[in-house]
Amino acid sequence: MAAPQPQQPPRAPVGRPQHSWLLRCIALTALASIAFTVLVVIIIWVSIQPRKLKYSMEHSSIGAYNQTKDILNAKFHFVLRAHNPNKRVSLYYDRIDVSVLYEDQILSVGTVAPFYQPRRNVTHLDLDLAAKNEKLYGAVARDLKVDQASGDADLNVKIRAKIRLKIGVFKIHRKLKVLCESLRVPFSSSNGFQRVPCDTDVD
Repeated sequence: MAAPQPQQPPRAPVGRPQHSWLLRCIALTALASIAFTVLVVIIIWVSIQPRKLKYSMEHSSIGAYNQTKDILNAKFHFVLRAHNPNKRVSLYYDRIDVSVLYEDQILSVGTVAPFYQPRRNVTHLDLDLAAKNEKLYGAVARDLKVDQASGDADLNVKIRAKIRLKIGVFKIHRKLKVLCESLRVPFSSSNGFQRVPCDTDVD
């Protein structure tokens, strides 16, 4: 009777340890690169100490106004002053959404074309929106009629924008919120309008 042959232990897969080590090296290198980039951006941001962006409403008017019971048609014109006081930070406005509100109701929404704002720059933006067969709810129709008879209306303008702050070769993505409240908007463009500062928040 032949003696049983001794069983050989299974062979370990070839190449796996080296492959796993290579993946770990790539992952660590990528994490180190990201951490270094973030650290550099933070250092630059702290050293620059960017100043707050400033916005104000320079002009506003309501035209082509026609209200039939609770249906509104009107055109709204605003001129927004955007001031970038920073000497080392420029901005890219990638998307700008604008809404006009009376009391708690949105009367019109619109967008503004993307644009670039250089350092230490003041840019005036024309905001033209329209209400087309907009249904008015609650007491809004009555109150708007009263305001129209008095010559001006108390409107709010909300602006939401996606921006990029350019600092040297770095670009930082942020969300901009601008709120211009209690604007006494005349129903005639010939009537005077006093500049109103707007609240600004950057996330």
